[in-house]
Amino acid sequence: MEEFMNIKDLKYFHQLVKYKNFSKVAADFSVSQPTITMAIKRIEKQFNSRLFIRDQSHHELQVTASGYQLDEHVQQVLNELATAQKELKRINSTKVLFGLPPIIGTYYFPSITPALLRQGLMKHLETFETGSKDMLQLLLKGSLDLALIASLQPIEQHQITAQLFRNYNFKIIVSPQHPLARQKEVSFKDLVAEHFIVLDEGFIHNTAFKQFCQQYDFKPNIVYQTSDVHVLKAMVKENVGIAFLTEIAVPANEELVSLALTDPQQPHFLISLAYRKNYRLGSIQQQLITTLVEEAQNK
Repeated sequence: MEEFMNIKDLKYFHQLVKYKNFSKVAADFSVSQPTITMAIKRIEKQFNSRLFIRDQSHHELQVTASGYQLDEHVQQVLNELATAQKELKRINSTKVLFGLPPIIGTYYFPSITPALLRQGLMKHLETFETGSKDMLQLLLKGSLDLALIASLQPIEQHQITAQLFRNYNFKIIVSPQHPLARQKEVSFKDLVAEHFIVLDEGFIHNTAFKQFCQQYDFKPNIVYQTSDVHVLKAMVKENVGIAFLTEIAVPANEELVSLALTDPQQPHFLISLAYRKNYRLGSIQQQLITTLVEEAQNK
């Protein structure tokens, strides 16, 4: 069986698909242009396919359909190798890179830390905070081991194992001084004239909020957008505007009024534990997952 091309050839090929310029790819890798040319010839010979067309009249390099198709597979190979490299570097580490989105880290995670402390697991956690949208990508790239992730639908990703933990409603929160504070519930369609304070694109709140706006075909009057939930709630307390927020982030002891939404087919704030399916679980990771699952079931 003919020996397969080396990893450098795959990297050269992918960059050439991206830039369509031999000189630029050669400069990026600090090699000669003939090195890139020979690598592409080896790959074309291996697959018996023409991957690039050189248009001499326009001095352009065109990628063939076969080239684009192969690049789809090459990207997956390179991503898997990069993930493997990260995992191998820390395979003997007792630290677990654990993702916690801001709202989950602030309002859900503290309730399960006593159990983690009893099991001696807290000292093994190295937490990383970012929005749930970015968290899933970090898991796929191998930059994290496990994560608690918020989503609007159960996570169905062929590379990810996800276990649904909790299901929370979204609420409208207002200041006690706001006219809506006298109500217990409201329909989103009746909020067309309100001023909104919203969370930014990194939060799934933003997606759910846009779904409601599209459903009722109105452009919201957004007076402020933030990545800080505490800032959002402080502005609502000052009656600057109203906000759309999961109920878990609004404890009963805060000086805010939460209104239930009466709209049918509402999105929900779901919390799931997620990790890569091909991630080899050590004893610490397995104990952590078991403890998190048990605590979720007990709440």
